[in-house]
Amino acid sequence: MKENFRKAKQRLRTNAIKKPVEAINGCCYGRVMKTDKGEYQKIAGQQFWEFISGNTELYTEFIEPLGHQAKERNERFSKEYDRMINQFIFQFSKEFCIKGNINWKKIVQLNSGLEKIKVNI
Repeated sequence: MKENFRKAKQRLRTNAIKKPVEAINGCCYGRVMKTDKGEYQKIAGQQFWEFISGNTELYTEFIEPLGHQAKERNERFSKEYDRMINQFIFQFSKEFCIKGNINWKKIVQLNSGLEKIKVNI
């Protein structure tokens, strides 16, 4: 990372537009006590979000919307997960059960037999 920062600074300094170049290693969470790392500045958490937005409160403002999005996605994931579990159970029951009882012989034959039995997956 340090070498990439050095190369980027060098390239930017050779461009026609001469502006000061400062490398920043930003992290969206946490805290950094010593920001000056020599070749670059390290910022995190509130300081990072303020740096990229100019808003001192941004780091807390996006938490609530993210929570709502996470809840919606968790609900969709849970529905899809349940659907897949049901599908696997249905397929397993169809292929490896007789009157609700597991046909262990068929499972062992599938797993360890010389000739594989055909399974509709």
